[in-house]
Amino acid sequence: MKSLLGKITRKPILVLLAVNLLIGVFVFRGYGLSWDEPLFYDYADALGYAYSPREWFSGHFDLENSYGPSAEDHKTRGPAYLFLARNFVYGLEDIGSDRASAWHLVNFIFFQLGVYFFYRLCTRWMTPSAALAATAFFSYQPLLWGHAFINPKDPPFLTFFLASVCLGFEMVDEIEADTKTNFWKIFAAAFCLGVATSIRVLGPLAGLIVLIYAGYIVFARRGLKSTAMPTKSAQADSRSWQNYFRPFAIYIAVAIGVMLLTWPYLWENPIARLFGTLKFMSDNPTQLAVLFNGEIFRANDMPRRYLPFMLWSTLTEPTWFLFGAGILFGFRKFKPNSKEFASLALTLAWFILLVAYVLILQPAIYDGLRHFLFILPPVFIFAGFVFEFVFEKFSSRAVMPVWLRAGIILLILLPGISGIIQLHPYEYAYYNSFVGGTGGVFRKYETEYWLTCYKEAMQKLDASLNQSANVFVLREAYIAEYYSGTNTVVRDLRNARNEVKPGDYILANTRANDDRSVFRDAPPVLQIGREGAIFCEVKQIP
Repeated sequence: MKSLLGKITRKPILVLLAVNLLIGVFVFRGYGLSWDEPLFYDYADALGYAYSPREWFSGHFDLENSYGPSAEDHKTRGPAYLFLARNFVYGLEDIGSDRASAWHLVNFIFFQLGVYFFYRLCTRWMTPSAALAATAFFSYQPLLWGHAFINPKDPPFLTFFLASVCLGFEMVDEIEADTKTNFWKIFAAAFCLGVATSIRVLGPLAGLIVLIYAGYIVFARRGLKSTAMPTKSAQADSRSWQNYFRPFAIYIAVAIGVMLLTWPYLWENPIARLFGTLKFMSDNPTQLAVLFNGEIFRANDMPRRYLPFMLWSTLTEPTWFLFGAGILFGFRKFKPNSKEFASLALTLAWFILLVAYVLILQPAIYDGLRHFLFILPPVFIFAGFVFEFVFEKFSSRAVMPVWLRAGIILLILLPGISGIIQLHPYEYAYYNSFVGGTGGVFRKYETEYWLTCYKEAMQKLDASLNQSANVFVLREAYIAEYYSGTNTVVRDLRNARNEVKPGDYILANTRANDDRSVFRDAPPVLQIGREGAIFCEVKQIP
C-alpha cells in the first residue's frame, strides 16, 4: 500500500487518469452513435479476413472483403486503431455491453493514453505540478472530452501523433547522450509513428519533427561543441554519426513495417497506393453543406476565417490568453542553443505551420476542429508555462497556500468542467461564452453535427408511445434504427417520402438547418438539445 501511494505521489498523472477513467465508466453508455461510426466499426469487424491464414489459402482470397460494406469510403483510411481496439470491444460485448457503448468506452480509454503522453511531453520542459495542471486543462476541454467517446478517427490520431513526438524526442536524447539506446524505446517510438501513419497519412509529420530535432542535435549542437573544443577528433565525430545511423535505420524500418502490417489496402501496391491516398486526402473533394455565420457554404469553398473562428470559439475562454503568455514564458526559460529550446520551437511549429497550411491552401474543411484535434496539444503545452510561472513566483506557502494554488487551477478548469456537465452527452458541441455559448450560436454555426442526439430522441419517443408507429428519418436512418424500440419502426425518409401518412413521426436534425426543409408545418412533439440549442426534433404529421 505504501509503495502504491509513493508511486502516485511521484507520478500524479495517475490520479488524473484514474479520475477520468472512473468518470468514463459511469457515463459511457449515455453517448449515441455518431454519423461516421457504424460503417467504420463494420470495417473493424471485416479486418479479420485480411489476417486469416484459412482465407489466404482458400483459393478465392479477395482483399476487398477486408474493407467492410463501405470499402470505397474506408479502405484508404488506415485501420491501425481499429486493429488495436477491436478485441477490447469484443471483450466488453462478451460481458454484456452493446456494440456502440463498448466502442465508446474503448475510444475513451485510448484517449487517456494520449492524456498520459501529453503529461510526459510537458515534463520535458516544466515541473510536474505545472505539467499536471496543463494536462488537466487539456483533458477537460469539452470539445476533446466529447470526441474522445464518439470519434474513432481523430482522437486516436491525436494520441499516436502525440506519442510519436514524445517518444521520438526521448529516443534522440538517449542517442545524443552517447548512452546505449534502449531498443524498446526505439521500437515504441517507431510503433506509434507507424500506427499514426496508418490512421492518417499526415502521421509522417510526427516523424519529420523528430528527424529535424535529431538533425539539430547532430549539426547545430555538436557543431557548437566542436567550435568550443577544437581538439575534438574526427574519429569522435564519425562515432557520433554511427550512433545515429543504426537507431534511425531501425526506427524508420519498424515504422514502415507497422504501417504496412496494419493497413491491408497497401499490401498489393504499397508505394502507388500510399501516394494515391495522400493525393486523395489532400484534394478531399467532399462538398458537404456547412452552416457558418448563418450562411450555408460547401466544405470545399469555406471562408479562410473558418478555422480561426473555430479555434477561438470552441476552446474554453482562458485558452488563448494562456497560450500567448506561455510562449513568452516558455522561450524565455531556455537558452536559444539548448535542446529544450529546439524541441519547444518544433512543438510550436507543429501548431503554427499546420494552421498556416489550411489558411494558405484552403483544403476542404468541415465539422469544426474535428480533423485538426491533433494540432491542439502544443497550445496547452504552452499554457503549462503560465502555471509554472505562477507556482514559482509564489512558491512560498505563506504567499500562496496550497489551497489557493488549487483554487487558481480549478478556476481555469471551471469553464471546461461546467461545459462538460451542462452539455453531456453532447460535449463536443461546445462553444465558449465569447460567442454566446452553444445556445448563442444555434442557427448560425454547426453544433451537434454528428447526429448523436438520435439516441436520446428515439429512446424518449419509444417510451412515450403505447403502440407501434412509423418514424421517418431525414438522414442517416441507420443510427436511429440502432436505438429503435418496440414501439418505433424506422424508415428512411429519402426513399419513402410519398409513404408518409397522418400520425407518422419525422425525426430531423438541425445540422445545416435541415429540420427547416422538411414538413415545416408539422408540429414538433419532442426536441433534444442543451443550453438553448436544439440538436434534433421529432415532428408528428397532423
